[in-house]
Amino acid sequence: MAKTKSPNRTLKSVTSEPVVSQAKQSSPIAEELKAAQVEKPASAPATYPLDLFERWVLFLDTLRERADNMIAHERQGMPPLLDFKYETLLDARHFDRPANYALLRITEIGDDCWDDCVDEAKPPVIVVDPRAGHGPGIGGFKRDSEVGIAMHEGHPVYFVVFFPEPEQGQTLADVHHALRRFVEEIAKRHPDHPPILYGNCQAGWAITLLAADCQGLSGPIVLNGSPLSYWAGEAGTNPMRMMGGLAGGNWAAHMT
Repeated sequence: MAKTKSPNRTLKSVTSEPVVSQAKQSSPIAEELKAAQVEKPASAPATYPLDLFERWVLFLDTLRERADNMIAHERQGMPPLLDFKYETLLDARHFDRPANYALLRITEIGDDCWDDCVDEAKPPVIVVDPRAGHGPGIGGFKRDSEVGIAMHEGHPVYFVVFFPEPEQGQTLADVHHALRRFVEEIAKRHPDHPPILYGNCQAGWAITLLAADCQGLSGPIVLNGSPLSYWAGEAGTNPMRMMGGLAGGNWAAHMT
């Protein structure tokens, strides 16, 4: 049998039109990265000590400015850091059982005065300044505080402030007696509306005792950061639990 020759097949190279790529346009981020690589790594050991020295000088200058502000504040008698105008209603330093506390009435917030903001149909709010190691008035040193919010809601606002130094022979019972006098004064001014007691941190525990002793004089109490039971909160999440303090605080969790 004659072999059948297969037809010659010519392999044709498939040619394609050259792909015209678009010109790469560098993004702003790429430009910044490129500019950052211009500096040679060898210069880093020289710039780091200089930057460290400059930051240390700025840190010392910040401490100096802070100390100057503290000295000026002490020379002024350490007035409350309230961002609101106020008048003093009662000064417990002149009580028969003196204590370093005073009752203030907030009279003005910015351009708004008492008559413009206060709705007498709403219960008054007594904000107790927490004595937790900082200066007096920290509970109302900015507009967006409990004082400003309550005032803008139309509540008559009163503020219990403390003085840095205690009176001679002062006890915690004297402080409690002074706070009770303050609540009685507000109850007389607003006989139809028992005052709302507001306390943060140490002040929260103070108003808890105060509310128990002023039964029938005060209304609801608001506590912030003042846990009343050692089992409140969740383990490992709420380090302010009283049980945490008895067990060494948060250190025990960090040691495990």
